[in-house]
Amino acid sequence: MRRHPMLGAPRVSALATAAALFGAMGLVLVAPTAGAQGRSQPNLSPEDQLAPSQMNQPMPAAVPQPEANAPKGKTPPKRTAAAAAAPKPSTVSPMPRPGSARTVIDCSGPFAKDSGMLALAVTYDARNMIFTHETVQGAQVGVTVIYPKDPRRRLEVWWQNPNRTGTYLIDIAGKSIWIAPKGLRLGLTLEQLQKLNHKPFKLKGFGEDGTAPVADWDGGELASLPGGCKASATLHTSASSAATDLPAKDQYSSDDPAMRALKPTVSEILIGY
Repeated sequence: MRRHPMLGAPRVSALATAAALFGAMGLVLVAPTAGAQGRSQPNLSPEDQLAPSQMNQPMPAAVPQPEANAPKGKTPPKRTAAAAAAPKPSTVSPMPRPGSARTVIDCSGPFAKDSGMLALAVTYDARNMIFTHETVQGAQVGVTVIYPKDPRRRLEVWWQNPNRTGTYLIDIAGKSIWIAPKGLRLGLTLEQLQKLNHKPFKLKGFGEDGTAPVADWDGGELASLPGGCKASATLHTSASSAATDLPAKDQYSSDDPAMRALKPTVSEILIGY
């Protein structure tokens, strides 16, 4: 079983942990259903294909252009009807490629509280996501994974309802480059995280796995996000003495010299409603 960095709990307890951090909220546990199927592209019909004879046709001669230094009294040659009727180059921006959306999370649009998997599919293309489930306290919860085969763009969205609607939890972890509201991202140092919050905040101590979750933003900038969502972060340190020096049973300020000496960085971000 994968282990979840938050409080050192099993990975499948992410929802329970988030509920404790974000406040009580109604959750309908759902049964797993089949994942989204990729859409096949139609082939060209025989009538739409070029025949070999068409491919071998010579290019038409170029239309003569007026000379810049034409003799006085002489008018430049008129454009041919074909040249006049030729369409002008389009100035319209090309449509974005399917799945080329930014890896930025706003608590609106496809990541709004009342969003669903359909909105994600429209934005990121159903071929770039799968639907799976996690077992939480004996029940199964629906999860949509965006870019499941790309560790840098992978993102998990957990749903409240059986019909894959109602954003419950958004999980940024691993090597993901997704950016949460207000610039919150993986890899931030403790000092950088405090700067984003515009004031010191509280963390719990480190567990045996070297992770420590944010306990309270203390009314800082990250305590209230546009769109009504809330964020929590978990920091990780490679210092072997972390669990002993700053145990998980206590809380510490992000300004604490002992905490900063361990040089923890953000290893996971949870966004919920």
